[in-house]
Amino acid sequence: MKPIWIVDDDQSIRWVLEKALARENFATRSFANVRDAMAALEFDSPQVLVSDIRMPGGSGLDLLQHMREQFPGLPVIIMTAFSDLDSAVAAFQGGAFEYLAKPFDIDKAVELIRRAVEESLRGEHAYEERVNETPEMLGQASAMQDMFRAIGRLSNSSATVMITGESGTGKELVARALHRHSPRASGPFIALNTAAIPKDLLESELFGHERGAFTGAQAMRQGRFEQAENGTLFLDEIGDMPFDLQTRLLRVLSDGQFYRVGGHNPLRVNVRVIAATHQNLEHRVRQGLFREDLYHRLNVIRLRLPALRERSEDIPLLTRHFLQKSARELGVEPKRVTDDTLAYLSSLSFPGNVRQLENLCNWLTVMAPAQTVEVKDLPPDLRDASAGANLSMTTNELPGASGDVVRLADSAQGGAAIAASAGEVRAPGAAGGWEAILRSEVGKLLRDGSPEVMDLMTRRFEAAVIREALDFTRGRKVEAAERLGIGRNTITRKIQELDLEP
Repeated sequence: MKPIWIVDDDQSIRWVLEKALARENFATRSFANVRDAMAALEFDSPQVLVSDIRMPGGSGLDLLQHMREQFPGLPVIIMTAFSDLDSAVAAFQGGAFEYLAKPFDIDKAVELIRRAVEESLRGEHAYEERVNETPEMLGQASAMQDMFRAIGRLSNSSATVMITGESGTGKELVARALHRHSPRASGPFIALNTAAIPKDLLESELFGHERGAFTGAQAMRQGRFEQAENGTLFLDEIGDMPFDLQTRLLRVLSDGQFYRVGGHNPLRVNVRVIAATHQNLEHRVRQGLFREDLYHRLNVIRLRLPALRERSEDIPLLTRHFLQKSARELGVEPKRVTDDTLAYLSSLSFPGNVRQLENLCNWLTVMAPAQTVEVKDLPPDLRDASAGANLSMTTNELPGASGDVVRLADSAQGGAAIAASAGEVRAPGAAGGWEAILRSEVGKLLRDGSPEVMDLMTRRFEAAVIREALDFTRGRKVEAAERLGIGRNTITRKIQELDLEP
């Protein structure tokens, strides 16, 4: 291993670091100024460079820039007695491995240098990916490999596809891949989230409108169907489409014709439709909230995206990919993640799925204190996750397959000992307790052929727990969240999702 270079005009600092590193069996080489260090770089290079930022005859930031140009994978630790924001920002913008303020604890300094050595030995380019070689989708899990094979089989087809999966699993990414590998690849790909547009505007957004069709319609406007001519229209969150608009959508899918809002002449389009939803459409059909004929028209070919917790073996691969992507976008060196940290991340449930992991990687790129990310560098809500907290993430933050609440009372049939009020479980009187009642209810759903039983029962469980906590705290959400061991934002979101508002 190469020596660690120490560059500082203060002889006492050099001496202290030399002695401390020698005790750890690290070889060192010291320089009193930047000029001598740069001259030595003509013939040799260090394993790690530790440099002061302000010295006579040259700046540590200049040395840092030179090192980044000549040895882009070499960790550089910047020291300074001037612990100001500008120095820290300049050091990190220049690509420093870490910023060490004087006076420093020598043990912490040695530990930091050890981490830098590990980073250097691991190799800066171990996980680098070329921009033009970045794959469309990543996944080694068997479920993702099945998804890739399905996209391949559909490459010569323009069939309608329904993509299901929890929020954040990447349904639009699959839709784009289906389009890119289809006979319509040269045509446009138009995406529309039907849940993000108010009902009054959604019809115009889909089908367009004529001038004067309504107040404010000062000119004719093409809708998404016309914009997607000879291409693909991706309708995300199709389960949230208003019932009356479902009829118009069915007509377009049936005969390829529609009318603009306020129009009298039919328009014909040639568009492939790919729909997606995180909801249980079969359940919504039974509830009368989704047209059965439209469901069958959309459900020609069905692809299910697995939740991230179902493909935890892909978390290390995705983490490295997102860290590389985030670093490219910000123009900085990509962060590295230790094996222990990757193992820890792989043990988490990630209720927000791939989107949550990508957001975490963006946070780490900006906020992680060192170039190598350890468990202690993760955000507090993930770092402090205990077994109980992780359980609460799984049960309180996973979006269910159905967007509507299925209350316990709604399906309590055959004398099951479930309370008449939604979300309230009575003390069981039968032997075996509430677990036996739960198993009985699950068995009934399985015998009836109900789809996605796990998601359905998870939502019922969440509704029961949160409702009981709210009753206990007399509706005080913050106290209920604290009692349950979940976040305030989590309980607010779950109350809305499960329709538990009074």
